[in-house]
Amino acid sequence: MGIIAWIIFGLIAGAIAKLIMPGKDPGGFIVTILIGIVGAVIGGFIGQALGFGGVDGFNLGSMVIAVLGAIVLLIGYRVIKGRA
Repeated sequence: MGIIAWIIFGLIAGAIAKLIMPGKDPGGFIVTILIGIVGAVIGGFIGQALGFGGVDGFNLGSMVIAVLGAIVLLIGYRVIKGRA
């Protein structure tokens, strides 16, 4: 996928993760996009390692993996910032 597609996909994944785990996090929109993009990458690596496949396009399986990765990253971010 191209960089614009990753940004859009990351925004969607980050927004869904934020809806699942609401709370006050510093950074706002930009941090949500970054968490989504990095979460998609992390989710892709974990999904591939476990044999579920990776993030390979705009489909439901990739979205689930990306959102789960974003949630894991958001939990880690909150633990580091002391807001868990």
